[in-house]
Amino acid sequence: MTLLDYLKAKQLLDKYGIHSIESAYVKSAEEAARFSKGKPIVLKVLSGKALHKSKAGLVRLNLYTEQQIASAYKELYAKAQKLRPYNILAQHMSESGVEIIIGGRTDSQFGKVLLIGLGGIYVEVFRDFALRIAPITRKEAGDMLDQMRSSNVITHGGKNAKQIEELLMKVSALLVKNPEISELDLNPVIVTEKGYEVVDIRVLK
Repeated sequence: MTLLDYLKAKQLLDKYGIHSIESAYVKSAEEAARFSKGKPIVLKVLSGKALHKSKAGLVRLNLYTEQQIASAYKELYAKAQKLRPYNILAQHMSESGVEIIIGGRTDSQFGKVLLIGLGGIYVEVFRDFALRIAPITRKEAGDMLDQMRSSNVITHGGKNAKQIEELLMKVSALLVKNPEISELDLNPVIVTEKGYEVVDIRVLK
């Protein structure tokens, strides 16, 4: 299996109207500072040799000033030299909200399977998720949310339930129309009262 380049994966999501956080590869601290536009950013090292970025110390959060950005870039650049080939990704910080996981895979028996689950620190504790065979209808998307114990938390009391249902349907369509995709992970997706933002994307072909 081959890991799809991050920005190409982002373009794939864009094609299906799936909103992901603004991101760009940067080649220097100066580029990262320009990307920030005065807003807090995240810097990450992306490499096929380090799949768990946070555990490997390859993520720096809440970078506000040029000095913070330069220091973080220097640290990550040094770590990345052992992980060639690599890219350093800059992203704007997401709003605070509820973390969820949306994923999909190709099952040998059932074909494309879609998952939504509660994410963040609670994913291993509560094991709260729902599965369906893709493609799904809007009713099935709603049923997936209703099935989860955390449904009320994820949808902020139902305020954005329709947006999450639409997101599930869009991911379902992406999976079905791209049969070469063996795995898709959108983790985390940050859900607020107003909507959602996909923060990290992993696509395997």
